[in-house]
Order: sequence, then structure tokens, then C-alpha cells
Amino acid sequence: MTGIDLEVEATLQEGVVRGRRLPDLLSWRGIPYAAPPVGALRLRAPEPVQPWAGVRDATEFGPSAPQQRRQGDENCLTINVLRSADPSNVARPVMVFIHGGAHTAGTSSAPLYSGASLVRRGDVVFVSLNYRLGALGYLDFSEFSTPERPFDTNLGLRDQVAALQWVQRNIAALGGDPANVTLFGESAGADAVVTLMCTPAAKGLFARAIAQSPPPATSNGRELAALWAREFLDIAGVCGSDVTEYLTTAAPELLVQAATTLSTRGADEVPGTRPFAAVADGDLLPEHPLNAFEAGTEHQVPLLIGTNAHEGRIFPRFLDILPTNRDRIEKMFEDTDPAIKARAIGAYPGYPGRRAAADLGGDVVFWEPSVRCAHAHTRHSDTYMYRYDFAPRLLRLTGLGATHATELFAVFGARGPAARTLTSLGGRRDLRVVTDTMQSHWLRFARGGRPLGTWPRYSLERRDTLIIDAESRVETDPLRTRREAWLGYRHRH
Repeated sequence: MTGIDLEVEATLQEGVVRGRRLPDLLSWRGIPYAAPPVGALRLRAPEPVQPWAGVRDATEFGPSAPQQRRQGDENCLTINVLRSADPSNVARPVMVFIHGGAHTAGTSSAPLYSGASLVRRGDVVFVSLNYRLGALGYLDFSEFSTPERPFDTNLGLRDQVAALQWVQRNIAALGGDPANVTLFGESAGADAVVTLMCTPAAKGLFARAIAQSPPPATSNGRELAALWAREFLDIAGVCGSDVTEYLTTAAPELLVQAATTLSTRGADEVPGTRPFAAVADGDLLPEHPLNAFEAGTEHQVPLLIGTNAHEGRIFPRFLDILPTNRDRIEKMFEDTDPAIKARAIGAYPGYPGRRAAADLGGDVVFWEPSVRCAHAHTRHSDTYMYRYDFAPRLLRLTGLGATHATELFAVFGARGPAARTLTSLGGRRDLRVVTDTMQSHWLRFARGGRPLGTWPRYSLERRDTLIIDAESRVETDPLRTRREAWLGYRHRH
């Protein structure tokens, strides 16, 4: 999107911001939704933004959180808003997007996440945000707290709550309806969506939720979270009285380096879990999300949830953190009933071949726990399940298929270089069809809590699932044999 020389001002509760008018859109970027989490506020719950005098520039994205292969900054707690420039007499529906990246990478400024296609098509207000990542956002150092220097839990999750509170305070000034907020995200962002559904502090901050490929089993219990924090400090070579000083003053790039090593180790040491994840701390997050869903204590809002047909296949090639090889899968099943293990593995013909192992690893992290969430949630609230099967010829030839994150091109209506590469061997017209299907459903859901009528609600009796492809269809209990093969499997927390 190219800006033009016409600025627009809006009055927020914290002060006046100056955005930018694009040819047909209004954009405000890099607005702080919490105080900078630096110095004494590092590893602390987000504090309120201090009001500012005058007019604050909001024409450029804020920095991403510190991470590998991207210039970041700890002062990263900013939010962006995009809406139509056309006047409206009614407040518009709001869609708040949380980016993915394994809780260690990503940024709201990625071109794929611009939101312009959704805004133009659906006349919604699109909101995106940055939040703390890696060691600064998703490790639990609370056991090292002292009265003089406390360390809080679930910092990335707390940031997301603070961003949603900002939306409630300010979105009306930017044309949005705070009573009509849809929270959506992909991968780690979808995990955030599911986790926020189980976070009491987030109750009432959103009206409905969309979770694209969430890994809802990867939240940690206190014991496992403490293990990861200790191992991180061991990697950093810090112990005893030096811990407080190190956590308070270490350069962000040093924390990122140690986090990268921990991420690699964790994939081998406890396959199927993630060091960088929310923790069921008994406070902000009272219990593990899977347990909350099964107990019916999650927020009772309409939920649209689904995964891609071959989630795991991209990870061994580009981000090797899942149990997608025989060694990790065998270790993952160490404490599992042998009959359940044999049944689950038997559902993947060709195992331990590369593709079968990758499919198993993707399913145990994304698909199987997502089905469990849908199964539990549909008892209380409207639930809609999908599976994304569309794979243009390039993805089929490379063996990736409809792998993790590829649905983002359709959801966001991407037409840039990446989308052109994806369809370079064919499938451009079909991608437009799939884009129309997904955006139509997502926007209808965001406006009123239900997708188009061609997508039936999920139920325990039928398990109707929308299969999204060049020719989409509804299937009843797809992959039933594989689903039943996982019955009884327990994830490590």
C-alpha cells in the first residue's frame, strides 16, 4: 500500500494520533497499547500507556519483538488499525489478528498480514498487534523472583489481553464496534486465540474467535515451564545470584541466541511440547486450555477452528521443531500405552517414511488437539470445523501439499510475489476461488457469528467439516479412523 500526502487524526483515550489516508483506506500504525516493557518493566506484566501531549505520529509500523533474523526492539507493544475511508453511520465489525511464529518470531508488519483485502471486501476494521516473544514473552522465570525484582508469568499472553483492552477503549474512535470484535490468528497466533478463550481476564473482550491451525496442547504446566526456564539459564551460563542481574540487563540479542538453542534442544528432549508457550500458572491462566475446554470453563463464544491437510510437512525443511521423525516420535510415545501408540502409528501408512512421519507430527501438534477443542466446545457454543486441502501444483510436486500456513494466502487475499511463486506452476485461478470461499465465510462469521449457510455447525453426532479446496465440500467426520486411532492419547504438559 502506498501512502499519499493526506494525514488523518483520531482522538484516543490516551491522546491524539495522526494516521495516513491511502487511496481508499485509513491507516494508523505503531500506536502503543502498553508502556514500553524495558528496564524495570522487563519480564513484568504490561503497564498502562502514559497519555501524551500533542499529536502522535502513527504512520509507520512499530518494531517487532527481538527475534532471530529480524531487527527488533523490546519497545514493541504497538497496535495497527486499518479501515475504509468511506464514511459510515454505523460502527463497523472489528477483526483483531494475532500473528504466528512459534512464539519466537513474526511481526504484524509482514506484508501478508496487511488486512487490506479483508477491509475492502468486508468493510471491517482490521487490527493487528505485536507482542513479546521468546524468552522475554514465553518463559516462566517466576521462581527466580525476589521482593525487589519480581518476574511475572505469561507475558506474551498478558500483552494480548492488554491489546484487546485497548481495542475496547479506543476502537470506536477509529470507526469500529467494540461489542463486535472477532479475534483470529494462525499457528502460535491461533494458539493465543484458544488460550485467550481460557483466560478469565479476556472475558468480554471479544465476541467470537477464529483459530487457524492452533497447537492447543503445547501450553505448559508449572513443572515443565520451570524446566525450560532453568535450561535456558543453563544455556546462557547463568546461575545463582547472577540470574536476576542477567534477566534484567542482558542484551536482547543474547536472550535470542539462548532461546534459539533452547528451541532446538526442546524439540529433541520433550517432543510434542514447546519451551515457548503459555503456562497454566493458576493465576492468569488457571488451567491448561485442553483441560479448560473439556471442563467447559472456556469463554462461550462462537468458534471457527480448523487445520491444514498436511500441517507437518513444511517443518523438517524450514523449522525443525515438531516430532516429525522416528526418533522424536518414539520418544514422544515413551509414556503412552503401547496399544494406543500402535493404533496411532498404524493410522499413517508408510511410517516411518518421511511424509508419513511428518503427517503424524503435524497431526499430533495441530489437528488432533484442535478436534478435541471442537468436540468440547460444541457442547456449549456454536462451533465450525474446517480442513484446508488446497495445494497448487508447486506444493504437490514438492511433496508439501496443503501444509502449515498456506491458507494465509487465501484468508488475506495475497497477490504479491509470494503468492505468484506459489502458483507459478498453475493454480492461480483456483487460489482466487479458494480466497473467495474463505473470505466470504470469515467475513460473514465476523459480522454475525455464523459463516455462510453452506457450512453447517459441528456436532458430536455428525462432525460435519468444511473441506476447503478449489471445489469445497462438507464431509461428515472426515478421517474418522485416524481420529479414533488417537483416542486415549495424553499430551505431556
